[in-house]
Amino acid sequence: MHILFYIEAREWTGSARAFVAAARGLEARGHQVVIACDPESAVAEQTRAGTCELIAVRPERSLMGAALRVRAMLARYAIDVVFVPGDREQVIAATGAWLADRAAVVRRLPMGAPFALSRRGRFALRLAATGFAFSSEDDARTAPRLAHARFDPAVVPLGVDVQRYDAERAAARADAGVDQDADLIVCVGDADSRVRIGTVLRVVAMLAPRHPRLRLAILGRGTDTQDLRVHAAALRISRLVRFLDAGDDATPLLCAADLGWIVADGDDGAFAALDLLASRVPVLAERGTIARHFVPDGIAGLLLPPADAPNAAAAVARLLTLHDERVAMGNAGHARVARDFSEVAMVEAFERVALAAGSRA
Repeated sequence: MHILFYIEAREWTGSARAFVAAARGLEARGHQVVIACDPESAVAEQTRAGTCELIAVRPERSLMGAALRVRAMLARYAIDVVFVPGDREQVIAATGAWLADRAAVVRRLPMGAPFALSRRGRFALRLAATGFAFSSEDDARTAPRLAHARFDPAVVPLGVDVQRYDAERAAARADAGVDQDADLIVCVGDADSRVRIGTVLRVVAMLAPRHPRLRLAILGRGTDTQDLRVHAAALRISRLVRFLDAGDDATPLLCAADLGWIVADGDDGAFAALDLLASRVPVLAERGTIARHFVPDGIAGLLLPPADAPNAAAAVARLLTLHDERVAMGNAGHARVARDFSEVAMVEAFERVALAAGSRA
């Protein structure tokens, strides 16, 4: 089967990560896979690190111009299925498929995100055989049924390869530049989680007097902002907090953590949870966030009451003093990811969706 992943975003997001991992896995299973993206994007950099073929796609403001470009790709590579991450890409891919008279379109929805389809997206359902892929049964169940979708919603759970994370802890700390005796909390956020990051900062301020080795690293797109730095300074913990750009691969930093705190939602939060659990790091998150889907409360981490810094501080202080309990939680999280959220299972789900979509093209 010939499969195209069409990605317009320049940033390395959870959605892009899922597509690149799926593309590599599908290629390893014998499919012909190409990735179309901006040649100067982080997606292109990650694609070049593998063996999938890269199609350089410069940003195109015109939808029709982009659709004509997609039509040429479909014809040249005899594409059967196009995977897209968003509404604009769906419209472009469906129009290109209609013009080329070939290929089905599968739009993958970010995990936990509300289902949104523009008027153009609804019209595009009439142009090409189109279906939707969700990351969980809950997302698929709550999504509205669309009259012109050509096949039923599919579930493609996210997953990671746990063998990537089996590195020595000492090596991981050295790679990340973390002192061996530090109590490191890594907080994974995004641009929409600044209020939750404020709660994390208050917790660290409460714990700092009794935990002099405590350190906090904050990473994620849009988290290094002036207001958060001012907040840390007002709490007098600036020397304990680092705002980091971990690059495209945050695995070394996550492996180095004693505790992981997830405040991001969507695919970024989902992959952060999987990365931490696979790294044998207990996970903290507020109830109601995306992390609840991956973290069994009290077994592989703790789900905390929202915006409750005192109770969260008490829970974190307890975990920092109980090394054996952290180890047990880390091992439980690693086993859960290996059993329920493997990368192999994710790739197989992508393959099932591609075969089903190709039969409807």
